[in-house]
Amino acid sequence: MVQKLDSKTQIERRARVLDAARWCFLNFGFARTTLGDIARRAGISRTLLYHLFKDKEDIFVQVFDEWVLSRVDAALQAAAQPGTRRRRLARVCQALVLDSWSEMADAPMADEFQDVYERLRPKVAWAHREKSLECVERVLEDPAVAQVFLLALEGLFVDRPAKDTLIQRVQILVDHFAPA
Repeated sequence: MVQKLDSKTQIERRARVLDAARWCFLNFGFARTTLGDIARRAGISRTLLYHLFKDKEDIFVQVFDEWVLSRVDAALQAAAQPGTRRRRLARVCQALVLDSWSEMADAPMADEFQDVYERLRPKVAWAHREKSLECVERVLEDPAVAQVFLLALEGLFVDRPAKDTLIQRVQILVDHFAPA
């Protein structure tokens, strides 16, 4: 007899798998991560993994969607909060980049993470960029300035800085675009 799991258990299991998969992808890379790696790290069988996800690409896309795209909602909320333009822009940057970078900065395969996603889901990656731009536009209130800010923000990652260095760089950028 097959036991049906309640939706809470399924949600918790799915979250555990996505966390395990994110760790594997960031540390082993997409090509070297196996479904066995993910299943072991999540504490489930490979068979159960196939019941939850279609294949490794499906898991990867859902990891990215859950982890990175969910940050857009937090950034939109940050943009709408009361406060100075500088404070709101700093909160948007925190939600969009600093929170995720703190986890990715030390991962050996972090550089590959975005590249693989853009290859697998170019339309969604572009939509994420557009939503990020919308968050910045809500604060800076000028589409051209927001575009330049976002391009500058993306450039801060080129040399894979340490978290503290990135925080300093973001603060300089925010101070420049939203002076007191």
